Parts: sequence; structure tokens; C-alpha cells
Amino acid sequence: MLVQRILTALVLAAVVILAVFQLPSIYFSLFIAVVTLLAAWEWLALISVDKISSKIWFLVGLVLPMLGVTYWTVFLELLGEALEWPEVKDYSDALEWLVIAPVLFWVLTMILIRKASPQLLRMEFSPRFKKFIGWLVLLSAWMFLGKLRAYYGPGMVLYFLLLIWAADISAYFVGKKWGKDKLAPDVSPGKTVQGMFGALGSAILCAIGLRLYYGLSALQADEAQLAVLMSVDMIMLSILTVLISIYGDLFFSLVKRQKGVKDSGTILPGHGGILDRVDSLIAAAPFFYAGIVLIGRSVFA
Repeated sequence: MLVQRILTALVLAAVVILAVFQLPSIYFSLFIAVVTLLAAWEWLALISVDKISSKIWFLVGLVLPMLGVTYWTVFLELLGEALEWPEVKDYSDALEWLVIAPVLFWVLTMILIRKASPQLLRMEFSPRFKKFIGWLVLLSAWMFLGKLRAYYGPGMVLYFLLLIWAADISAYFVGKKWGKDKLAPDVSPGKTVQGMFGALGSAILCAIGLRLYYGLSALQADEAQLAVLMSVDMIMLSILTVLISIYGDLFFSLVKRQKGVKDSGTILPGHGGILDRVDSLIAAAPFFYAGIVLIGRSVFA
């Protein structure tokens, strides 16, 4: 089982890294759109949506805004020409503000799971509300991971992926070795506080590694203070992103526990479903993107 799990993980990592570096931005967005739709199908099973027609409409509800986001600037250009309003192009960055909703959702989710996970397990939510939550988190993850690739390049996407992967691995081994205090026993008995600290420690190491990759010479240049501030910002962003990813994992664990299943699917040998592999990424992507945007704006300011 462990060998199968490792082999599957290696194959998945290789495919994803190839997509990050080899695909143009539009095709990378298409690649993660396919993954998102597969995850959406599993989400519908978890919330007991069984009618094929309902599933298809949900997928259509994801695809249409995906197309809208992809061709947003084209739409603004056509609108500007039709209305003779060239200034409408200034609204091309309006979609950036949409990151606020998923960030607030995941921060609130983290607080609720930390403070009231037993109550959450007993609560009954309407099917419509569950569909909306799935739509929100899946669409926002697709959107802002795609924007991260388009605006900040494959290197930043790779750092984000390595950050989350390193956190998952560190949490597993540190928790296995030293774990004794349960993080959320009602939701996921296997996760420990010590494992969480191992993941947060890996985030610090990743941020330091990023600084070393770009070189320490910037710390000795005329703008050394700016370089130090950016390094500190990246350390803080990496820590907070990993923290959000941990509770994103716990959120999907809570949904699976309510459904009474261990995995979201069986498509990946040794790993379960798509959601089981991307749950942390779904939560972390909007938060990391928002942090990168804020760091970038502070630098230019």
C-alpha cells in the first residue's frame, strides 16, 4: 500500500510539474479546470447529490464563470467598442477583488473547526448551501491558481506547490514520530498538534530556501532593507498559507465524516479521490495569491 501510494504521488507530481512549466497559461488553466471538474464530481457525491441532471447543471455552473474569467479582458474590449467607452478596460483588474470571499471563508472555517468542530459535525446544512460552498471553493481555487501562473510565472506556482507538499510530508512524519495531542479529534483523529507544528516549521524552511535560491547578495545591496522585509513577508505568508491548508484538509475531512466515508473517491491508487489530494491546495491557493498580490503592491509602493 505504501509503495503504491509513493508511486502514485511521484507520477502525479511529475505530471503537475510538467504542466506548470511546459503548458502556456491558457492551457494550464484548462488543465486545472479538468482537475477542478473531477473534484467537483466527487464533491457532489460527498453532499449526496445523486441525480445526473443536478450534477451536470453544477458542472455547467462552474464552466460558465471559468469561461467568463478566461475571456474577461476580451469581453471588456468588446464592451468598450460597443459603448464607445474605452475607459472600461481600466476594470480589467476588478476580478482581483473576488479573492476576498474565499479568503474570508477559509479563515472563518479555520476558526470554526478549531473552536466548534463537534457542533459542526452535528449540524445539518441544506443541499443548496453545500452546493454553493463547493462552487465557491472550487471555482476560486481554479481561478487564483491560474492567475498565479499567468501573472507571477511557473516558478511561483512551483514554490506554492512545494510549500504545500512539504507541509503535508512534514506533518505526517513529525506527527507519526512525536504526535500525541490531537488537533481536531472529532474530525480527523490522525492529525496532531505536533504534526501541525512540523508543517509550519517546513513553511519557514521553504521560505528561507526561496531566499537562498534567489541569493543573499540582495541583503547586502543598497535596497537591503526592502529585501529583508520581502523575506520576512514571504516567511509569514508561507506560515499562514500552510496553516490555512491544514484546516482546508480538515474541512474536507469533516464533510467526508458527515457522509461516513474515508475517501472522496477511488480514482487514484493508494490515495483515494482527487479531492483527497488537492484539498489543501484548494484552501491555500486563494490565500497565497492574495498574499503575493499584497507583497507585490507593498514593494511597488
